[in-house]
Amino acid sequence: MQIDVSGKTALVTGSTQGIGSAIAEGLARAGATVGVNGRSEESVGRGIDHLRSRVPSATFLPVVADVTTDDGLARTLDVLPDVDILVNNLGIFGSRDALEIDDAEWRRYFEVNVLSAVRLIRAYLPGMMERGWGRVLDIASDSAIVIPREMIHYGMSKTALLAVSRGFAKEAAGTGVTVNSVIAGPTHTGGVEDFVYELVDRSLGWDDAQREFMRLHRPQSLLQRLIEPEEIANMVVYLSSPLASATTGAAVRVDGGYVDSILP
Repeated sequence: MQIDVSGKTALVTGSTQGIGSAIAEGLARAGATVGVNGRSEESVGRGIDHLRSRVPSATFLPVVADVTTDDGLARTLDVLPDVDILVNNLGIFGSRDALEIDDAEWRRYFEVNVLSAVRLIRAYLPGMMERGWGRVLDIASDSAIVIPREMIHYGMSKTALLAVSRGFAKEAAGTGVTVNSVIAGPTHTGGVEDFVYELVDRSLGWDDAQREFMRLHRPQSLLQRLIEPEEIANMVVYLSSPLASATTGAAVRVDGGYVDSILP
C-alpha cells in the first residue's frame, strides 16, 4: 500500500517524545506538514530537532501551547488555524489507590485526557466538514476496557475518549471526515525500561527482560512483548490516510491482544 498524505497538515498533541513523536514522524514520512506540540519552547525544540534528524526533508511546525487551557487553544489556532489531520495524543497517567483519588484529581484527568481533545475537535472539525475531508484520531488505551485497579481515574478518562470519538463520528457522518480512536496496549516508552527492571532480573538483556515482564505482569498479552511506539504510529498513519476512508466511529486496537475480546 502507498500511504500518502502529501499536502495535508497535521497536528499531533503531546508529540515531543514517545508515541506522539513516533506518530509525528510517521505522518511526516507520508508527506504531511506536522505541528509538533509541547508546553515549552525547549521541549518542542528538542522534539523537532529529533524529528528533523529522522526525516530531514519534512516540514515541522512548532506549536508551543498547553492545549488543556483556553489560552493554549488560542495559541494553537494562531499557529494552525486549520488542520486536515488531528491526533489527540496528549494524556497523563499515574497509579493511585482508588479510595485516595480526590475530586481535584478526577477533574484533572478528565480535563487533560478528555476535554482537551473535545476542545480541539470542536475547533477543527467544522473546517474539515466544510472542506469535505479530514481525519480525527484519539489515542486511547487498553485501560479504557480493562480498567486498572490502581488507575481507575485514568481508565475512566480513556473510556470517555472512546465515547467522544464515536459521538463526533456521528456528527461528521456523510461529510468525508472520519473520527476514530486507537486503543494502544502496553508500550515501550520513556521510563518503561527502568520500571521493567524494577520487577525482573536486572542481569537479563532487554529482549528477555521485557518478555519476562510480560509473562509475569501482563500475561494476557498475546504479543508477549511491549509494543514499540512506531507500531502504534503505523496504525495512526494508515487511519489518517485516504486508504482508511471507510473506517469511522471505530475503536481500533493496537494492543498486542491484551484485551481478551474479539471486539473492543
